[in-house]
Amino acid sequence: MSFNTVQEIERAIGALTPRELEELYSWLDQHCPQPIDAQLKADLDAGRIDDRINRALADHKAGNTHPL
Repeated sequence: MSFNTVQEIERAIGALTPRELEELYSWLDQHCPQPIDAQLKADLDAGRIDDRINRALADHKAGNTHPL
């Protein structure tokens, strides 16, 4: 199967079953990480957002949060 245009790829994706679409999403996550994901992972690994996480957890524990 060969695709020559973005429109053909879009049509093919539109014809996928929900299971096939999940498989595609999984493949994309593994092979094409989003820049925001890479940056977030780097920030988490370096501890750059630990203070924000701890503040959010403390706010939640103190009852200062509301369900979405």
